[in-house]
Amino acid sequence: MLTSIHIENYALIQQTDILFDNGFVVITGETGAGKSIILGALGLLLGQRADLQALGDKERKCVVEAQFDISGLGLQPLFEQLELDYDDQLLLRRELMPSGKSRAFVNDSPVQLPLLKNLGEHIIDIHSQHQTITLTGSLFQTQLLDNLGNNASTLSLYKTAHAEYTRLKRLLEQLTDQEARNRKEQDYMQFLFDELSEARLQADEQSDLEEEASLLNNTESIKEAFGTIAALCDNEEDGAIARLIAARNQLSHIAGYHKELPQLEQRLDSSIIELRDLLSELENIDQRLNYSPERQQEVNSRLDLIYRLQKKHAVASVEELLSIQQNLAEQLHSMGSIGDQISQTMEAVDHAYKQMQQFAEQLTASRSRAARQLEEQVVPTLALLGMKESRLQVSITPSGEYGPMGHDNIVFLFNANRGGELRELAKVASGGELSRLMLAIKSINCNSQHHPTPTIIFDEIDTGVSGDISIAVGDMMKRMTETTQVIAITHLPQIAAKASQHFKVSKHVDGHSDRTVSQMRQLSPDERTTEIAIMLSSNPPTLAALQTARELMETRG
Repeated sequence: MLTSIHIENYALIQQTDILFDNGFVVITGETGAGKSIILGALGLLLGQRADLQALGDKERKCVVEAQFDISGLGLQPLFEQLELDYDDQLLLRRELMPSGKSRAFVNDSPVQLPLLKNLGEHIIDIHSQHQTITLTGSLFQTQLLDNLGNNASTLSLYKTAHAEYTRLKRLLEQLTDQEARNRKEQDYMQFLFDELSEARLQADEQSDLEEEASLLNNTESIKEAFGTIAALCDNEEDGAIARLIAARNQLSHIAGYHKELPQLEQRLDSSIIELRDLLSELENIDQRLNYSPERQQEVNSRLDLIYRLQKKHAVASVEELLSIQQNLAEQLHSMGSIGDQISQTMEAVDHAYKQMQQFAEQLTASRSRAARQLEEQVVPTLALLGMKESRLQVSITPSGEYGPMGHDNIVFLFNANRGGELRELAKVASGGELSRLMLAIKSINCNSQHHPTPTIIFDEIDTGVSGDISIAVGDMMKRMTETTQVIAITHLPQIAAKASQHFKVSKHVDGHSDRTVSQMRQLSPDERTTEIAIMLSSNPPTLAALQTARELMETRG
């Protein structure tokens, strides 16, 4: 339950501290006095978007802080899931800075707004006039049945199965599209792979072939050069070797006359030996170098093939061609295996569909039971609210496809008059009828063992209600406090008289700041009588109104 709230510099409220009882609390005041400002402040605590217009004094920050007693609600697992320390006394705080920045805290620990919103949904239900309109929406009606049917666990399992089915179905579509694209590309890719494969490329062959081609293309010039070299070196009369021998012989004759000459003679001998060895190697090369037109054509053809493939694939080496060949092989293998992937994915889709279908059927069965329960309970409840001839029927039919909430198309059919045709709620119910129907549903929800929140706030749910019906509305709200805390913003004295705690909101011009401010204070028993009398008549109230107010207070139960 909500135990206290502190509001500072929010809209018309400069600063206020309010303590709440755990029973039936009403808030009254003239139109425009600021009753709904309290809801706006609570909305900030529940994660609504902050607006700088909410700052009363644009130079100071706005602070809204509320304390809740959450003992016995079983929220420890939620706190563990949200990675928060649990305490029976929950403190929520929201700060809005003049700069526009906003901060949120749970038990003094900073948190993000989505977490605050998630937590708030479990501790307080603010019913505004806007929510009455949502009663006509399919999503709200589905959520209502799920709450009555305690479907949270099944719905979670269904959503997981639906998400998996959707993912696998999308994957199957992608694989099928890929297979179609593959069929268009596979023949050409296979041709490219076969062409490279048939070439039987070797990593180092290009350099070897280019070297061999150079030799074959210049064999005649090489042999001619070898002959000239041999003649220059090995001519018996004036060849280089003969001249070196003659030089060595001359040096041999004078070697004894100088100590360095024998060493030079040895070097000449070595040169002669080295030159003869060089000629021997040239001769060996010459003997091995045989020109073959066939081999020359073969090498040139091989190089032409390599050059053509390199140009075709825009690369400069055989190694790159081999890499392309490997990539083509892998892609072709992948194309070949996509059929297996499609078969496996189809099986997975079928399995996921059956799981999703199973949970959807469980949801439908539970919602059908909850719908019958709602129909049985809401009609007598509406009768207490002056709608004795009203009828409600919940239609549950299969929807066209499986959606995020299941396979059910849920429509509330309603008519408030005897013999009237049951039609969609949005088409036949007036604003007052919708308000009473929502109150009846909230009442049934509170009396169910699965009531989700410990505090309900009604913002003028009594719209379109008067007379004896307003007394019935007040009685119903009073009964709801057996299981939950009820806070009602109301303009009806009959409802205000039923409360155990009464706050009045008023506004005045503050002399210090020269601006209009709102204040909210708890009324004493005598002040309550006067306030209810004013609501019945005028200000100041008449004696008759005061007497009626006392009678209403005495019969509040």
